[in-house]
Amino acid sequence: MNESTVSFRNATLGDLDLLRYWDEQPHVLASDPNDYWGWEEDLSKPQPEWRKQLIAEVNGKPIGFLQIIDPQLEETHYWGDVEENLRAIDIWIGEKDYLNKGFGTQMMKLAIEQCFSEPNISAIIIDPLVSNKGAIRFYKRLGFKFVEYRTFGEDECMVMSLEKDYL
Repeated sequence: MNESTVSFRNATLGDLDLLRYWDEQPHVLASDPNDYWGWEEDLSKPQPEWRKQLIAEVNGKPIGFLQIIDPQLEETHYWGDVEENLRAIDIWIGEKDYLNKGFGTQMMKLAIEQCFSEPNISAIIIDPLVSNKGAIRFYKRLGFKFVEYRTFGEDECMVMSLEKDYL
């Protein structure tokens, strides 16, 4: 694994061009082809209590994005009717040169730690595309387990969960 470490900072309106750029990268599109993020609107107002949008940095260089939400409170109800005390994570590395070097694992471990530092949080859910075999392997290595196949919009996904008591 790379000796550099990942840190997070809140995403800001100043990251808008970078996020748009990452959102158009072929490796990002392959994992998230149909989502509209609404960056300008989201980043121009204070983050709601139910969402954290974070930029991952390595040695001060932005390399990726991570979002943690409370899927029960999230305003679009993307996850539908879910139980309380969950968190959902979206993650990607936007800079291709930083792929497959352990940074995604560092990002997820930090995010998992953040989520479970809240005493009431019982599980984390994610929804990789069924076709994204690499992401599914990645999440399984981190301890996520299969829950169900589910269609979100146009995307066929595998819902996976990491229970707090797994750790």
